[in-house]
Amino acid sequence: MSAPGRASQPLRIGVLGAARITERALVGPARAGGHRLVAVAARDRARAEAFAAAHGVERVLGSYAELLADPEVEVVYNPLANGLHGPYNLAALAAGKHVLTEKPSASNAGEAREVREAAARAGTVFMEGFHYLFHPVTRRLHELLASGALGTLRHAEALVAIPAPDAGDPRWSLSLAGGALMDLGCYGLHALRRLAPWAGGAPLLVSARAGERAGAPGVDEWLYADLEYPGGATGTVRCHMAYGGLEMSLRVVGTRGEARAANFVLPHLDDRVVVRTGADSRTERLGTRSSYAYQLEAFADAVRRGTRPPLDADDALATMTLVDACYRAAGLSARPRTVPGR
Repeated sequence: MSAPGRASQPLRIGVLGAARITERALVGPARAGGHRLVAVAARDRARAEAFAAAHGVERVLGSYAELLADPEVEVVYNPLANGLHGPYNLAALAAGKHVLTEKPSASNAGEAREVREAAARAGTVFMEGFHYLFHPVTRRLHELLASGALGTLRHAEALVAIPAPDAGDPRWSLSLAGGALMDLGCYGLHALRRLAPWAGGAPLLVSARAGERAGAPGVDEWLYADLEYPGGATGTVRCHMAYGGLEMSLRVVGTRGEARAANFVLPHLDDRVVVRTGADSRTERLGTRSSYAYQLEAFADAVRRGTRPPLDADDALATMTLVDACYRAAGLSARPRTVPGR
């Protein structure tokens, strides 16, 4: 239970790094929600100063360690490269902070297990940023399954694909836990995992195949995975990090009909859900408010009101376990642990 008056207090947020995603994923939602960006730290202090000036951050600190030790920082937002999620999530939890981390929570399942244990010890709120889950687009897909409007789930498929990042992008770095599955496919795997209540349980991996990025051994440019649910439904997840365009669709098929979200990951770009039952077809618009805004509201409720977030460290470990299984099945290795400073 929260103390009287505490529920309305703004979050006091510290930002690790000056990543591009932070403006969309945190700065805008925090400003809209009345929360404070009290500090930022980056490896390049000039970048941190420019970030603070552009986004109204109150203070620039000299290092990540200094930010984690700052008593005014109660929430740490971690948008660093994938390989640095695990180490700094562990460090933030050890410092007694609440943590909102970009996905994935760690480089591999072993590290995600350590994060789960650290979160349990800390007793603070830990949330992995699968923001799509909070948007009305995804909630509508779940409602259609829960109501029986689509019948019994028979198949689900996700495609998450983007044009290729620059060659020097950390998402192409094995040592920084890069790859299409880590950056994109984890959304598809997570979305299919969250269909478990209507499929007899969580999906199991059947097979996976992948293509390596030229010049980046061990880093997947694309990966396709086939899954099966205990109730007999099937699932496919496709991710591609050198695609002809941006596509982030999710389709669920039942015995009575189907529904397709045009862009479940970034619904502010396209909020359509097309529902087909029999000969009937309709397009629903679910709103272009940012999924990140819904996410920060849920996170703040967990911190201030003690509500249980649906994206906790247990959920993060389950996703990373499936990610590792996909890599093994595709003939690749799970992402290695990153040691900061190396």
